[in-house]
Amino acid sequence: MPAPSQQRSFQQGSILLEGLIAILIFSIGILAIVGLHASAIKTVADAQYRLEASLYAERIVSLMWADVPNISTYTYPGGSAAALTPWLANIGTLPGVNVQGNLNAPTITVAGSAANGWTVTVNIFWQAPGATANEGRHNFRSVSYISARQ
Repeated sequence: MPAPSQQRSFQQGSILLEGLIAILIFSIGILAIVGLHASAIKTVADAQYRLEASLYAERIVSLMWADVPNISTYTYPGGSAAALTPWLANIGTLPGVNVQGNLNAPTITVAGSAANGWTVTVNIFWQAPGATANEGRHNFRSVSYISARQ
């Protein structure tokens, strides 16, 4: 049986080793929390852009509801409705959108007739800030039915 002084020498440095292991585990936990925080920020930003896109889509559809006799002029690209110009300026505030340069420009299609009503499809595209081309663009699509009767 070893003497008490020999037993102590076998255990010297174990507290230091336990402390280093505890610091390592704590550091890994902190890094995980930082990673989750970054992911949450990205998700919140994407939700904000999707909310803005849905707001813009609903805004143009409501303008079309109010201007049913001229509904065919809202088709974009190529539409001539006066309400399109300020609406396109608002769309340009989404990240990665340049309407004049046709980069992630929105599209509006109007199908139907005065007899049966119209189906309006609004597609709004954007690309998150700092996103690469491989990450692709995001989009929001709204399909609405506008009745000919008012």
